[in-house]
This record gives sequence, C-alpha cells and structure tokens, in this order.
Amino acid sequence: MMMRSALAGVALAAAVAADALAGDYAALQPIGFSSDGNVFAFEEYGVQDGSGFLYSTIYILDTRTDSFLPGAPVRAVVQEDGGGLHRARSEARSRAAPLIDAHRLDQTPGILAAHNPITEADAAPHALRYNAFPADAPFRKTYALKLEEKSFEPEGICKDFLKEVKGFRLTMTEKANKPAADVLQDDVRIPQSRRCPTGYRIGGVVTRTNDDGSEVHVAMILVESLGFEGSRDGRWIAVPIRIRG
Repeated sequence: MMMRSALAGVALAAAVAADALAGDYAALQPIGFSSDGNVFAFEEYGVQDGSGFLYSTIYILDTRTDSFLPGAPVRAVVQEDGGGLHRARSEARSRAAPLIDAHRLDQTPGILAAHNPITEADAAPHALRYNAFPADAPFRKTYALKLEEKSFEPEGICKDFLKEVKGFRLTMTEKANKPAADVLQDDVRIPQSRRCPTGYRIGGVVTRTNDDGSEVHVAMILVESLGFEGSRDGRWIAVPIRIRG
C-alpha cells in the first residue's frame, strides 16, 4: 500500500485542526485479500477532532466468521505536534506487517467496485447498487444493498448525551441481477467499539473473485458517532458477504 507524502499529511492535519468542530471522519484505504478470500484488511486514518492527534488503524478480519484475526486491529497514534500523518500510517503498517505479509494481503487488492463518499452531496446514504466487476453489459452481475437504521436505548456514557443510539440492518436486495432479500447484518445490540453511534451510511464495496469461482464482497459501512463538543465523528466497519460461484 502506498503512503501519502509527509507534505500531504501535514496539510491534512492543518486543515482538520483548523476547525475543531468539523468532526473527525476517517479516510478509508482498502489493503487487500488473501488469495482464497478468507482474510480482508483495510486501513482508516485521520486527525482526531479536539486533540489533533494523528491516527491510523488497520483492521484484519476473517471473512468467513466476520471476526478479527488475533492481533488485530492494529492501532497507531502520534501525539507530538508536527508528527505528520504519514508517521501514524507508517507505524500502523509496520505493526501490522506480520499479518499482512503472512496472508499476502497487499498482493491481492481486490476491486473497489463502488464508492459512496460522504463528500458526494447527492449520494444516497442508505442504498447502493453496483456491478461486482468491470465487464461488458451482457456479462455484468449487479447487486444492491439497503441499509435501515434501528434505534436502541443508550448505555454507559452515551446515556448522558443521547436519548437513543443507532444500530442497523443491512440487506442485499439484488443478487447477480435477480431480486433478493438476504439479511447480511441485523444488530441486536450496539458494540462498545462504535462509541455512541448516531447514524450510518453505505460507503462502498470491495470485491474479490476466488480461484474456485466464489466471490467475496465487503460492504464498507461508515459509522457516525458523537464526537468532540457535539460534533460527529466517522469510523469504518466492514461487513463481509460470501457469494458462491
């Protein structure tokens, strides 16, 4: 995975730190899959709202069980002024290198089949329709995702700030050009790792075709949560989807 230059990292840090109430929305960088599609990794990185600390987190998960590999996630935070975003990313990559190298994750990057960024003003946050892979029209396989938010009673520190927190249900409504109703995730509780979530959006899909003809699609979900002084932060979670050949 290529790292951004030190100049770009410092510029981003300055831009975000200049507006303390702008919120901290992590950038997303897919890393790749193992050759059998059983392992997927991605990085999120940015500048913490309020503290201005630079951070990078690398998530490495088993796509069959939707669970992290032992030793993951891998986190790096740079607290010194002028440290540069590239330093946090380099530190995280160095710490994650044994897992990335063991599964050769940077050798099979997969395809960013769809991207639905929060910066796109007219993008639908809760729906995404995409073709799994680049192909001429007769050979395209189209899929569609639908996200529905769910309300939960807040727990812990969230009770002091919010009347409700949000979970979600993710459904595949079209599968290889055919109508579908496959529930991919349906929250029954809110993991503490999401902090105090206030909303979600489908941010994109990364795909991979395995040697046996099966596919792995990973839906990237942006979790919005309560941040510094009432602003909103954004962090990423991955929902793996196994599709038989």
